[in-house]
Amino acid sequence: MGRPLYMDAVITPHRSLSERGFVVLISVVTLANLASAAVFLSLGATLVPIFLGVDLLAIVVAFLVSFQAVKNIERVQVSAREVRVVRETPKHSVVVWESPTAFTRVAVEKDDDRVAELKLALSGRELPVAVALSPRERAEFAQALERAIWEARRERF
Repeated sequence: MGRPLYMDAVITPHRSLSERGFVVLISVVTLANLASAAVFLSLGATLVPIFLGVDLLAIVVAFLVSFQAVKNIERVQVSAREVRVVRETPKHSVVVWESPTAFTRVAVEKDDDRVAELKLALSGRELPVAVALSPRERAEFAQALERAIWEARRERF
C-alpha cells in the first residue's frame, strides 16, 4: 500500500502468563504430581504416576501452543484506495482480505450490548477481524475502523 494510511492497526493475542510465570506454574504442577505419584506408588497404584505424567505433558504442550499463537498477528490497513487485512507469522504473511474502501462496510454483531463479532463485509463476503480482542476493545476498534474508512472515503471525493 503505497498511499497514506488512515489506519495501520496491529492486533496481537493477549498473553496472560509470562515465561517466568510459566516456569513457576510448571514447577508447582510438577511438584504436586510428584507428591501425588509418591503417595499412589506407596499404595500400590502403579499406573497413576503414568497418568500424572501425561497430565503434565498435556499442560506443557497446551502452553507451548498458546505461546506460539501469541506470535501470530493480524494487521488491518485502510487507505483511500483499499482495506487490507494481513495475517502475519514469524515465517510468512498472507493477505486474507482486500477490498475497495468505497464499498467496504464494517458489520458489528452485538450480544447483550457488547460486540460479539466484528466483520469486514463486501458483496456477500465477510471476514471476522479483531477476534483476539476483548468485547470492549473490539467495540473501540470497530469505531476506529469505521472512522478510518469514513476519512479514507472522504479523501476520494
